[in-house]
Amino acid sequence: MPTAILTGPATGAPSPLADDLRALGFQVVEAATATQAAARLAAVPAADRVAVVDPRFLGHRHALRLALTDPRFDAAAIPGALSVQPPARPALADALESAARHPAGRTSLSGHEPPAATAAPKRESALPNGTVAGALLSHTGPGAAPALAADTLPDRLAAALDTGAAAPHRPELGVLVAAVPADEAGRAAVVAAIGAVDEEAVRLRSAVKSRDGFFTTHFISPYSRYLARWCARRGLTPNQVTTASLVVALIAAASAATGTRAGYIAAGALLLASFVLDCADGQLARYALKYSTLGAWLDATFDRVKEYAFYAGLALGASRHGDDVWALALGAMTLQTCRHVVDFAFNEANHDAEANTSPTAALSGRLDSVGWTVWVRRMIVLPIGERWALIAVLTAAGTPRTTFVVLLVGCGLAACYTTAGRVLRSLTRKARRTDRAALALADLADSGFLAEAVARAAAPAARRLPAFAPPALALAGAAAVTATAALAPDGSGWPVLAAACYVVTSGLAVARPLKGALDWLVPPAFRAAEYGTVLALAAANMNGSLPFAYGLVAAVAYHHYDTVYRIRGGAGTPPRALVRAAGGHEGRVLLVTVLAAALGHRSGFQVALTVLAAVLALLVLSESIRFWVSSGAPAVHDETGEPA
Repeated sequence: MPTAILTGPATGAPSPLADDLRALGFQVVEAATATQAAARLAAVPAADRVAVVDPRFLGHRHALRLALTDPRFDAAAIPGALSVQPPARPALADALESAARHPAGRTSLSGHEPPAATAAPKRESALPNGTVAGALLSHTGPGAAPALAADTLPDRLAAALDTGAAAPHRPELGVLVAAVPADEAGRAAVVAAIGAVDEEAVRLRSAVKSRDGFFTTHFISPYSRYLARWCARRGLTPNQVTTASLVVALIAAASAATGTRAGYIAAGALLLASFVLDCADGQLARYALKYSTLGAWLDATFDRVKEYAFYAGLALGASRHGDDVWALALGAMTLQTCRHVVDFAFNEANHDAEANTSPTAALSGRLDSVGWTVWVRRMIVLPIGERWALIAVLTAAGTPRTTFVVLLVGCGLAACYTTAGRVLRSLTRKARRTDRAALALADLADSGFLAEAVARAAAPAARRLPAFAPPALALAGAAAVTATAALAPDGSGWPVLAAACYVVTSGLAVARPLKGALDWLVPPAFRAAEYGTVLALAAANMNGSLPFAYGLVAAVAYHHYDTVYRIRGGAGTPPRALVRAAGGHEGRVLLVTVLAAALGHRSGFQVALTVLAAVLALLVLSESIRFWVSSGAPAVHDETGEPA
């Protein structure tokens, strides 16, 4: 059980602090000195969270919640309160030991500082009017300047942790109050400031992403936040809401699979209901600070499962009326996955690049200052809210074929817009990519043992290739194998030859670290090649192989998304043994072309695709579930608001 240590000068006035801490799940103990606090810390089980709080602390409970219970950070602090998780406890123990040897004095707004040898950096308490003095004067009137205790033990401990690897996260409190008053006048001012803020309204607002799509922001979040609060008050967890969203989406897919008008209308309505729950799970996590590693994985993975299951439902529904739209469904999944890989690869290549500036980025920043352009640009990229709303409306009012055609056109235009913008940024950006970024791109490439062998053999020669060689080789190889698969007759051996060449170009593309300006294009080129080749070969087969190809691409896409989410969550990547066992992208392309050449004229190609999909799904799913359920990866949640 988490423990809160109250340490510092006692206050004679009644305070809700202990009750607030217990409501947040802490057991409360007291320690008069830093030495006693160190002893209390040592007595707490090593696996438990520990908070150190000044007993004079006054503030909103949600301010304490943000600092003391957020699982994403090893240490966090606000004025008068500090919290650490087990990884940061040794640093806290050292800081307490130092504080016991060198006790500090007090400081206030009057300007009296502790001796230089022991003074901690002065930190203003968080009050809603922006500055401490301004906030206090607004409640006490001119001429009064009551002091705040700016040298509390928790603040000194936080300052000590700032100098090491366990630097505390300091949450943005906004209008929430967190302060340690030093006298009665200051206490009265802080109490008045607390009463002037509607804490619950602030908490509800903070449950919504600060950056999200137009449809989500204006049509979903205004009421889904209240659903999130309803769930929190009934003890529901974000993972339960995420699972409910998946169940509703699968029912929507099943409704679409009926092929009836009533089924399509129900499918559209249920898809929107699933999206409301999808928004509510993240809002519940932010409202209650119930972030988790498993929750982050479920939220991200289930979004893809829901969307692609709905595509399959639409294709099944259309087939009941003799309309085969499986090629459109697989094309939509391929396009959407490639769009996501473009997003992920570009961000990984540039988020920690040195000297990361460009005229294009500066123009984008200037456009962001014009309010309406922000929303237009967010809608153009067709993020998940706009995309699902479009799918829902077209499903209810039109046909599956119409839905897929409009979706492909819209996503295609969005892909052209975003990719062109990122190419321009990359060409004009004066940045040096890091080794970490190059490693992330290599992991996203998903190269198997064949490409690795080529890369090792070609490494000396690859160093002499021009800067644009990796993306050029990847794109040329992808275009060649996909075009050959699309143009060759069913059962032809030409795709096998093209796939063999693709193995070579893929190995050459990753033969040196991917640090070039456009090297982030390599992973999406590989995704387009693999998925496009499977689509082309299945479409050319006369035995109805497209549904089986859809299952294969879905299994492979899960593996690629899993790699992305591990990298984004700082949880590493799938084991190399798994990647090699799955064949790598180039190995799978070669295998599928061989199977198509050998079995294309018979129904055996369907069986081969089914077996391959089942084996890959079992392989990647079992390892992925084992990892995410049992891993010690940090608790994360997508707060970027980037379109999904």
